[in-house]
Amino acid sequence: MAESTSLINLGELSKPATTLIEKISDAVGGIFRPYQTRRMAEAEADAAITKAQGEIQITALQQRALHRFLVEEGQKQENIENIARKALPFVSEEATPENVENDWIANFFDKSRLISDEEMQTLWAKVLAGEANKPGSYSKRTLNLLASMDKGDAELFKRFCSYIWHIGRLVPLILEEDHSVYKKAGITFESLQHLDSIGLIHFDPMAGFAQTFRIKPEVTTDKVDFTIAYYGKPHKVTLPRSGDQTQIAIGKATLTTPGIQLAIVAGSIPDEEFRAFILERWKEPYSIVPMSIEVQN
Repeated sequence: MAESTSLINLGELSKPATTLIEKISDAVGGIFRPYQTRRMAEAEADAAITKAQGEIQITALQQRALHRFLVEEGQKQENIENIARKALPFVSEEATPENVENDWIANFFDKSRLISDEEMQTLWAKVLAGEANKPGSYSKRTLNLLASMDKGDAELFKRFCSYIWHIGRLVPLILEEDHSVYKKAGITFESLQHLDSIGLIHFDPMAGFAQTFRIKPEVTTDKVDFTIAYYGKPHKVTLPRSGDQTQIAIGKATLTTPGIQLAIVAGSIPDEEFRAFILERWKEPYSIVPMSIEVQN
């Protein structure tokens, strides 16, 4: 296992990033001590082991167990430090990491210390930064779900998130799971069932889902305009009203609460072919028209 010879220079970091490191150190130990201090501590530990070997007879089996323990713990420590380091560029100037609960940080690193894959570490790092930016953004349930995901799950969910629009909230538009616009990304009946089984989405291939909007009392028209967005690109959709509300069919899947939280950091990219597909499909019974200005998702 390669060993880092330099740790983070706190003087080069923003105040929120520095506060996050201090918060992590308080919760799970001083993981960013100067390198030489760590080397001295490791040398002292080696000396203690040697002394113990001289005082008591350690069997070959015990020696192998001790070696395995040190290797495993060293890998876990490296994972912790890598994730913390990767999180720092995503920490905003307005972040308030001092408000993140120590128990949350301890639970976060208890789950993430086994993650050695680079891409999965980046996903965990974005979650850590997201919590620092806005404490309370990621629940314990979401961390537990993320810990149960393998790299294949994460890659599938990343592709799935390319089909998400902002319609008052994050809404996936899976209108026909057997259409080529979905199948090209591996979004099929089976993969949707899998995402449902691991708790990221609710999938209903029969009835599907709809989203209801309340209409303000002062609006008296038979049709009502709403603004929805796809990766910051706004679109005006015109919906027929029914009494004091209106409804839009959003397809066969919705995000769970952990799914919503993880979709924000999934790293998905927009698909213009899919956007054109929605524009075509929603000509009727709705009217959907792209707008010229961009909005924040």
